[in-house]
Amino acid sequence: MATATTHGARDHARAQHGTRTETMPVVPASDWPAAVPGTPVWAETVAGGNYTHRVLARGTELRLTDLAGDACAHLLLYVDGRPWERLNTADTVKVQWNAYLGADRLLLSDQGRVLASVVADGSGRHDALCGTSTLVRNTERYGDGAPQSPSPAGRELLKLAAAKNGLGPRDLPPSLSFFQGVEVRADGALDFTGSAGPGASVTLRAEQDLTVLIANVPHPLDPRPDYVCTPLEVLAWRARPTAPGDPLWDATPEGRRAFLNTLDFLTARGLA
Repeated sequence: MATATTHGARDHARAQHGTRTETMPVVPASDWPAAVPGTPVWAETVAGGNYTHRVLARGTELRLTDLAGDACAHLLLYVDGRPWERLNTADTVKVQWNAYLGADRLLLSDQGRVLASVVADGSGRHDALCGTSTLVRNTERYGDGAPQSPSPAGRELLKLAAAKNGLGPRDLPPSLSFFQGVEVRADGALDFTGSAGPGASVTLRAEQDLTVLIANVPHPLDPRPDYVCTPLEVLAWRARPTAPGDPLWDATPEGRRAFLNTLDFLTARGLA
């Protein structure tokens, strides 16, 4: 089909209507072909070396799936409308006395409040210590790290996602990584443990209204010389936030206090 003219370009563009590709958002999310536990609000497959972002309401559940075994989801969270309250990986690790992410862990802000909870984990290969890749490091390893290059760095893609939500480079704290594991040896060195294989998933629950940024790029400790990153499935559906009486609410004293801090804050503003 000729695209040299405006009419030709228009006809070519319109001819793509309804086309499905391996990696793309599904709009509306309710058209996603597989069943989910609630009403879908986000359905997308993110290519390796790409990014996505979305604002999710409190109580929404978000499931990330490593489809082929080499995805790595680098995640940042911000309270929607108050982006100065954001994911704090140091407090997430420190407050819960645990450097490893998994089911029943909480993702915390520096205000001692819960941003999201991990309600299910079928992977066990995650990282709260290293953050994502950078332009300088990717240029050294792969020859380029720019967003439009064959080997984009995670931080560069998160900058783009942030800009689309009114945020700048200074708003990017260290991120969490899902689906590529890291373990700390007795001498303090870090071992890269790789993925749990195709089909592993992790489900998060938004405990406040959140802006979610995700970059799907290789983990910075991945020792392979090539830039290897496969598609990431992102699905979210309406659900309910964790409430008093839920086993997760009282799982630990520290977690209970973080949930109480969150509820107190939301209640004072008429949001809970």
